[in-house]
Amino acid sequence: MASQLLLLAFLAITCSVAFASDPSSLQDFCVAESTSSVPVNGHVCKDPKLVEANDFFLSGLHLAGNTSNPAGSKVTPANVAQIPGLNTFGISLVRIDYAPGGINAPHTHPRATEILTVVEGSLEVGFVTSNPENRLISKVLQKGDVFVFPVGLAHFQHNVGKGNAVAIAALSSQNPGAITLANAVFGSKPDISADVLAKAFQVDKNIVFDFQAKF
Repeated sequence: MASQLLLLAFLAITCSVAFASDPSSLQDFCVAESTSSVPVNGHVCKDPKLVEANDFFLSGLHLAGNTSNPAGSKVTPANVAQIPGLNTFGISLVRIDYAPGGINAPHTHPRATEILTVVEGSLEVGFVTSNPENRLISKVLQKGDVFVFPVGLAHFQHNVGKGNAVAIAALSSQNPGAITLANAVFGSKPDISADVLAKAFQVDKNIVFDFQAKF
């Protein structure tokens, strides 16, 4: 009898794990209410009776971004901050413009996998696997090519063509987040201790101070 109960308990646990998933939506949409001060994981829903077409609309993604910056790139987002109707849907996208030689510096998205399509130009892209391998997986893409960056892994893009480049990327979160590695490490507020960074990067502390001044 005890062994039968143990078997039933095991089956109950495995079945609950096997069928676990995000719950289905209980309504057609949950347009983000930007004026609410209620703290939730996401955004409070706007009254459905007040929802309009503009809650699901964004114009201007055809316009080139300003790449006159040190990185030579510009990310133009289309996430829940720009399109309130994306709230709870788990998707967003960005347009990325690159000047010749421009980069989208190594960064991570803590909440999203990214799938990128090259619209114009040539891009070297890549991501680095987790410890301990830290293996670089990279490829040069041409117009029409598609590449995937797994959630949470450090990745980058580099314009290796002679002209401007453009990419459109879709992400599996309404608010994927972005952690640019150099900014996070050398531009944190307050600063990470120079002793810590000098030891981590095996460099002199003066080099750390120089990097921190840049970021």
